[in-house]
Amino acid sequence: MEQLSLFQDEPQSVVITKELAVYTDGGCSGNPGPGGWGCVILDLAETGEKKERIFSGGQKLTTNNQMELTAVIEALKVIVSDYDSNSIQVSVFTDSQYVKNGITTWIKNWKRNGWRTADKSPVKNKELWLTLDSLTQQLSLRWVWVKGHAGVHYNEVVDKLTQDEIAKFR
Repeated sequence: MEQLSLFQDEPQSVVITKELAVYTDGGCSGNPGPGGWGCVILDLAETGEKKERIFSGGQKLTTNNQMELTAVIEALKVIVSDYDSNSIQVSVFTDSQYVKNGITTWIKNWKRNGWRTADKSPVKNKELWLTLDSLTQQLSLRWVWVKGHAGVHYNEVVDKLTQDEIAKFR
């Protein structure tokens, strides 16, 4: 078991008993247009076995960015609901620079600037960002960008889920 301290000066440690990998994708046909999202949650057991949980959904009229955010939000909702968030490490794999940079970097300035961008315009998808931010506060997360359509197995799986959801609206 790995011992991780939540804060550098925090004397207490948290014992990580479970590791999860999450792959997410979202997209739409037209932007805006019919959209879909998909996610796979991999429970990485110490035995080396992987337990897969697969989820997907869609909307008749949406944007690529809304679906990318929704995919991550839906995966993290399941994790917060179904796992002891105090003892897991979650690695989120996304091909969306928008999601990764938004949640790891841009959000700090958005909050400081009253949910305004650098050019003073309102942050798009604020409600989704607020939901994602709330979920991230409850988990130990590592964000990993993966190149889309580059043969990464689970990234291809979630892309297929996304495309299948979009097709339901055609």
